[in-house]
Amino acid sequence: MTSIALFGAGGKMGYRLAKNLKGSRFDVRHVELSDAGRGRLQTDLGLACVDADTALSGADVVVLAVPDTAIGKVAAGIVDKLVAGTIVIVLDAAAPAAGHLPKRDDLTYFVTHPCHPPIFNDETDPAAKRDFFGGVAAKQHIVSALMQGPEEHFALGEEVAKVIWAPVMRSHRVTVEQIALLEPGLSETVCASLLVVMRQAMDECVARGVPKEAARDFLLGHMNVLGAVIFEETPGVFSDACNKAIEFGIPVLMKDDWKKVFEPEEIAESIRRIT
Repeated sequence: MTSIALFGAGGKMGYRLAKNLKGSRFDVRHVELSDAGRGRLQTDLGLACVDADTALSGADVVVLAVPDTAIGKVAAGIVDKLVAGTIVIVLDAAAPAAGHLPKRDDLTYFVTHPCHPPIFNDETDPAAKRDFFGGVAAKQHIVSALMQGPEEHFALGEEVAKVIWAPVMRSHRVTVEQIALLEPGLSETVCASLLVVMRQAMDECVARGVPKEAARDFLLGHMNVLGAVIFEETPGVFSDACNKAIEFGIPVLMKDDWKKVFEPEEIAESIRRIT
């Protein structure tokens, strides 16, 4: 049986992974430092924790479900205890891209991250419709990268990824650099920022007298139909008035050089700030 040492098993992310790994074909050893996290694993899932040395003994895979800021420290603390060929799985590209993983050419480094359940979906179950993060009831896509290690290790890394992020639809193979473009670049620097601006715009309408519920309903409904057309979920074209509003709106809202956020040095600086 393939063995997995899950570090940070009782944390916010680790708990999700521990729950999904329970009952899988993997022999999972749970490592959690906090009393609250260990108690939650025991009470909610019936899972006991072990110390790091016990977890790492004979482990085929090590999953680091710890914050980006702690990955370098945790990895450095265990790297000398890993045998050659061990697969180390990291759940975000930030720390690997920043060079925080220890230098060991005989280890495999695998990076995986969820896309989260898509806005346009076919979910009908109420639990799935309210699973916005994913990994519980709603189907989602994932991205994965083999940062270093033999090609044959990708299959096992992807298998683990599909279990921890289940239920999974498409599994995309990309590079670590591409994951970094997607996050923090696309998803956080661009998407999250623009969504915050949209919320601020809604609040401005409310401040100018529009009832909050009406403003929210109007905005979310238009996000749905406009997004469906823009992202080719449905065929359609905008009205001449809408196209004219976009033509004049983008220069007002966006700097001409906004795409520089995807330049390597900008991505590196963004990663540096969060790691």
